[in-house]
Amino acid sequence: MAALGRKVLAWRRLPPPAWASAAERTPPPAAGLRRRTAASRGGGREEPCGVGPGGRPSADAAPSPLDRVAGSLLDMGFAEAQVRELLGLQPAASPQQLLDVVSEFMLLGVDPGPVCVALRKSPQLLKLPVPRVRKRSAYLRRLGLAEGKLKRVLHCCPEVFTMHQQHVEGVVGVLKGKCLFSAEQVTEILHRCPQVLREDPGDLEYKFQYAYFRMGIKHLDIVRSDFLQYSVTKIKQRHTYLERLGRYQTPDKKGQTQIPNPLLKDVLRVSEAEFLARTACSSAEEFEVFKKLLAREEEEVSESGDEDGDEGEGEEGEQQR
Repeated sequence: MAALGRKVLAWRRLPPPAWASAAERTPPPAAGLRRRTAASRGGGREEPCGVGPGGRPSADAAPSPLDRVAGSLLDMGFAEAQVRELLGLQPAASPQQLLDVVSEFMLLGVDPGPVCVALRKSPQLLKLPVPRVRKRSAYLRRLGLAEGKLKRVLHCCPEVFTMHQQHVEGVVGVLKGKCLFSAEQVTEILHRCPQVLREDPGDLEYKFQYAYFRMGIKHLDIVRSDFLQYSVTKIKQRHTYLERLGRYQTPDKKGQTQIPNPLLKDVLRVSEAEFLARTACSSAEEFEVFKKLLAREEEEVSESGDEDGDEGEGEEGEQQR
């Protein structure tokens, strides 16, 4: 890993080509790696244009900036097909920009495969200024998301690099300050449930409060069960249904219940059919009716709260007058 890091740092220092003056002479990405057939009587072995055996520039052709970047990507461990894909993702971005962004991911310990997946999902990453990518990389390292841990984050939430810093800090701030997770637990949550980065910090806090106060789940169990990756709707539907069936109880102040609550994995991690058959012991028809009733109840509560708020404002207005 250390040797690869030194190579990446060396590749990042490649001199940027004069794209403005060479724009007309520089072939498009697909042409830069276009295969040609060597002239031979028995048919030829296909090689990339300007690239000799092993993916290196041929001795009789001066490597173009595109070939130099392609060679660097090959040296990093990318397959030729992956190099072709990367160079074709964002034609508007210069190959040097591509190399700089990929180098940052490699320095974080992300393998070539996950890098390709992340850039395929979010090719707009290639438009980011390199200093911004480096700044976000440094922030993620401080959160403990490096040395391979970023692999899952990039796979599930590649937009972590395009999000506003204020939003990311808001999510982390809620997990640490409002939910009181330790720094190690926050790292584990972001590693196991990268989807939380997309959530509104207020909604994330509500989800934690529901788990902690309504369901009686402690911090360690919230982390280990990947609880925060599930939607509030799914959580409330299944928990409330079990509660009304008498199959789930909120623990008392001592953490005790009169009945054994089902394991969280049997409540949330399973499919709806398995949840109904093994945990709720109920039919799909009954559960569908319940979900409609629960949605109506929540709607009525929401409307009642709005009306109370309006009345409060009216009373306050009257008092001011």
